[in-house]
Amino acid sequence: MELRRLQYFVAVVEEGGFTRAAARLHLSQPGLSAQIRQLEKELGQPLLDRSGRTVTPTEVGRAVLPYARAALAAVDGVRQTVDEYTGLLRGRVTLGIVSGAAGRAFELPALLADFRDAHPRVEISLTEDSSERMRAALLAGELDVALLGTADAEPPPGLAYRVVVDEPLVALVTGDHPLAVRGEVPLSDLRERSLICLPRGTGVRTVLERACAAAGFAPQVAFEAAAPQVLAQLAARGLGVAVLPWGEEPVPDGSLRAVRIVRPVLRGRVALAWRADGPASPAARAFLERLRDALPEAAG
Repeated sequence: MELRRLQYFVAVVEEGGFTRAAARLHLSQPGLSAQIRQLEKELGQPLLDRSGRTVTPTEVGRAVLPYARAALAAVDGVRQTVDEYTGLLRGRVTLGIVSGAAGRAFELPALLADFRDAHPRVEISLTEDSSERMRAALLAGELDVALLGTADAEPPPGLAYRVVVDEPLVALVTGDHPLAVRGEVPLSDLRERSLICLPRGTGVRTVLERACAAAGFAPQVAFEAAAPQVLAQLAARGLGVAVLPWGEEPVPDGSLRAVRIVRPVLRGRVALAWRADGPASPAARAFLERLRDALPEAAG
């Protein structure tokens, strides 16, 4: 039995079909189908049910699946052990980022390129998602490392954090807005105003909602978007007050004014996050160390 055919079988099950599995494995779909048929012929039983819109494992396939995964994991373990002794890194690292993180001052694309140059046999998978889903993915082992927004300086159980961005939240308004002439605004003054904010599940939105609840009101969020630049553009059109962390002005023509939110002062944080017991693979551990060296802890 060829190990690669077990890998192909697992990929088809995980992707729910031959097309996505073939793309993941960099194979042609007919070639992948032929390899699976050869595995089924060798075992004498169909492993996949192809009758529906998605491909699912048969009863025999479901019984075989954990053994196939265990065999692949065992081979990976052998390779990792040898690699640790020889100093060679290979494998796959999964990184999640919150929207807008790649464009911040820590120059994530350059960090990824430098790591790839140093370790060309390591594949880096980059995904963008909400902070809430990325925390769950880290705990489930679906991500190795994440750059996520957080409402808390301390991580939840099972995760470790390094806060790499810690900025005050401001109200971004047009130059002719009544708030534009003020240097700061109490949170209570935003009670009746249309707000523009990041979606639920992000660190900034959680900070805002918690603070408003403590002040006795719910924020009136009229528009939300995942990209901070889009929020700023909406505010520049006079569609409301954008609530965002303030590092440097996101609108190059200077059409917006930043008014600091006070009483209470609110903070927007981005944290480098990983499982508390550390990433599982040597490649992921090396990648985390590279990020920790490159991203100093924010002063706050």
